[in-house]
Amino acid sequence: MSATQPLLELRNVTKRFGGLTAVDRINMTVDAGQIVGIVGPNGSGKTTTFSCVSGFYKPEEGSVLLNGVDVTGKLPFEIARLGIARTFQIVQSFEDMTVLDNVALGALKPESDGTSCSLEQAKAQANEVLRMVGLSEESNKLSGSLGIPGRKRLEIARALASRPRILLLDEVMAGLRPVEVDQAVEMIQEIRSQGITIVVVEHLMRAVVALSEKLYVIHHGALLAEGYEAKEVLSRPEVVEAYFGKATLDA
Repeated sequence: MSATQPLLELRNVTKRFGGLTAVDRINMTVDAGQIVGIVGPNGSGKTTTFSCVSGFYKPEEGSVLLNGVDVTGKLPFEIARLGIARTFQIVQSFEDMTVLDNVALGALKPESDGTSCSLEQAKAQANEVLRMVGLSEESNKLSGSLGIPGRKRLEIARALASRPRILLLDEVMAGLRPVEVDQAVEMIQEIRSQGITIVVVEHLMRAVVALSEKLYVIHHGALLAEGYEAKEVLSRPEVVEAYFGKATLDA
């Protein structure tokens, strides 16, 4: 682990829904500038963990710290102002608005000091983000006309427009063809090169191995394994037995 203070830290975070413990005393650290992966089967608690970090759920126990400051239980708009943005598995854009206007809305987010940019500044920021995600040529199209790859990129662009320090990506490669996955991996690496810290929840192991500088494996809401070499973590017997059976990393 880094000797410096993590940018993001989860300490014993626990979330319950009635009698179900969806997230069970999760501990994680994310250092500034890292790409951190989180894997696990459907229902393991990955998205719920994201929701605890981004303010959509309040943990029953534990704490979420951003740069050492406890942000547990803050509302989503407060978390966004502090610099954490996320995507969602189900992409929902304003389909009767252009791609540019969809992204500009994200850029209009007030800063933590309450200030906000003008519409002209928001559109300039949106154009910059669209270049980053490869959607510049689609900027004047209605967002509803985009295919799956374009919608995924638009979802990322909307999150980036809020100028986050940390970007939480939830299954952004689901439904993509292999060549589109490769392009998405390159895009995410480019985003990180701009100084943005990234946490990726993903089922596609090839992408996880390519991206993750640290990997966490969740099983039934609890942390099963962690490490800095994704391929090594995924090959551990307890991980293979719990998640992948006889599947290989080429799946």
